[in-house]
Amino acid sequence: MKAMHKNSLALLFCLALILSGGLAYVTGNLSGERSLTDSGPAHVHAENAKYTCGMHPMIIVDEPGSCPICGMDLTPLKAGVAGGGGSEPSGERKIKYWQAPMDPTYIRDEPGKSPMGMDLIPVYEDQAPGGAIISIDPVTAQNMGVRTALVKKADISREISTVGLVGYEEPKQYSVNAKIAGWVEKLYVNETGQQVKKGQALLEIYSPELVTAQEELLLAKDTLEAVSQSSFKQIAESGQRLLEASRQRLKLWDISDRQIKQIETSGKVQKRLTLYAPYDGIVSMKMVNEGMHIKPGMELFQISDISRVWVYADLYEYELPWVKVDQQATVYLPYASSQPLTAKVDYIYPYVEAKTRTVKARLVFENADFELRPDMYVNVRLQGQAMTDALVVPQEAILHSGEKQTVFVALDEGKFEPRQIKIGLQDGAGQVQVLQGLLAGERVVTSAQFMLDSESKLREAIQKMLDARSSAGEKDSSGAEDAESADDLFGDESKAGKKAETADDLFE
Repeated sequence: MKAMHKNSLALLFCLALILSGGLAYVTGNLSGERSLTDSGPAHVHAENAKYTCGMHPMIIVDEPGSCPICGMDLTPLKAGVAGGGGSEPSGERKIKYWQAPMDPTYIRDEPGKSPMGMDLIPVYEDQAPGGAIISIDPVTAQNMGVRTALVKKADISREISTVGLVGYEEPKQYSVNAKIAGWVEKLYVNETGQQVKKGQALLEIYSPELVTAQEELLLAKDTLEAVSQSSFKQIAESGQRLLEASRQRLKLWDISDRQIKQIETSGKVQKRLTLYAPYDGIVSMKMVNEGMHIKPGMELFQISDISRVWVYADLYEYELPWVKVDQQATVYLPYASSQPLTAKVDYIYPYVEAKTRTVKARLVFENADFELRPDMYVNVRLQGQAMTDALVVPQEAILHSGEKQTVFVALDEGKFEPRQIKIGLQDGAGQVQVLQGLLAGERVVTSAQFMLDSESKLREAIQKMLDARSSAGEKDSSGAEDAESADDLFGDESKAGKKAETADDLFE
C-alpha cells in the first residue's frame, strides 16, 4: 500500500507538470505575439533611450524616474544632444574644410600639406573638432539675441594717439670744463637758460699757472729775437721751437689766439685771462659762480643747441607692429593757437622702458623759433601702415580663454560650431586679423557667444559621460557572456543535480 501511495503521488506530480508546461506554452505564445505586434518597437525604443534631469544634466540613466538630487521627473535625452549636431549622417558625407592633424587652427578649403609637412585631413559637416555642434531653432536664437557677421578680407590700419616729450638733440649737448686751476674773478654768463654764441666770453680766470705760462711765452719771444741773427742755424731754429711750444701750452688751456698775440705785442703779463664759449646754444646748466675756485676737470656749464629738437613718443608694445621708421607723424602743441607740426619717425629705440612699459619713437623737428621747448609735453598722432587683404572678424566675435581664442561659426539649419583660431593685429575700428582657423565667406557669432559656449561644453561633457558608460557597458556585457559561458560549461550537471535533489525531496 505504501508503494501504491507513492506511485500515485508521482503520477499526480507528473500530470501537474504537464498541465503547467502546456499553460505556460500557450501563455508564452500569446504574450510573444503581443510583444511582436504591439509592444516590440516601444520596448526596443525604451531599451535605447536615455533619461536626464533638466536641472542636473550630469544625471543620465537608462529608465524613467525621478532625479535623485532634486526629485524632478527625468526627461528623455534628445537624440544627438552630445554627438555633435544631430543623428548620424546618411549617404555621402560632405567635406567642410581640410585641417592640419597637429594644429586645429590651420584649415584650408582644399587638400594639401600642413606647415609641418603632414597631409591635411578632411573635416565633415557633422564634425566639430573644437567641441560639440549645437542646434538652436530660429525663435530661440532670436530671443537670445544671436547676431552674426561675415568673415571677409579687408584693408586694416590703426591711428595711434600718444603723448610725446620734447628733448634736446643729444649730439648738440656740450659740457664746458675747467682745464686749469684758478679763481673765477669775472662771470659774464651767470644765468641758466641764457643764450650764448660761439666765441662769446664766459668768464675771466686768475691762475698762477697761466701767469707762469705768459712769462715763459715772453721769455721765449725775447730769446728768439736774440738768436735770430746767429750764424748757427740750429740755434735760431731752437728759439723758434721754444716760442711755438709756449704758445701751444696756452692754447691747450683754452686761451684764445687773440689773447696770446696781445700778450706778445704788449710784452706784459695779464693777471686775468678770458675763457670763451666753444659752441652756440643755451645754458641748460650752470655750476659756477663768481669768485669760486675751480679745479681741472670741473664742469662749469652745459650748453645745448635747441635750434633742432627731438620729440620722444611713447608706444605700447602692442602698437609696435603699426609703427615704422620714416612714417609720417603729426604733433599738436598744448596751446590752441599753434598749428600742427609734421615730421617723420627718425628712430625706434630697441628697448622697453621698465617703469612705463613703453618703447620710445624719436621724431626730429627744426626749431629755429624755439616754439618747441625741452621737457614740454605734446600730443602725437601716428598713422599706422595699412595692411592690405587681411582676413578679419569683429572683435566682439572672439572668446578669450587663456592662451586660446574661440569663435562660433554659424552653419546651416540653425547649427553653430565652436572653432579655435589664431589672431594677429587689431585696427582702430574693432576689426581683428585672423591668421588661422577661418575661411573667407563664413559667418561668426558676434553676440550671446557665452551661452553657446556653455551649451557646447555641456554637450561635450555629456558625450564623454555617455562614451564612458558605453565602454563600461561593453565590459559588463563581456563579463556576463563569460559567466554565461561558464554556466553553460557546467549547466547540465548542476541542473541534473538540482532535479535529482528535487525528486529526492518529493519522494522521501
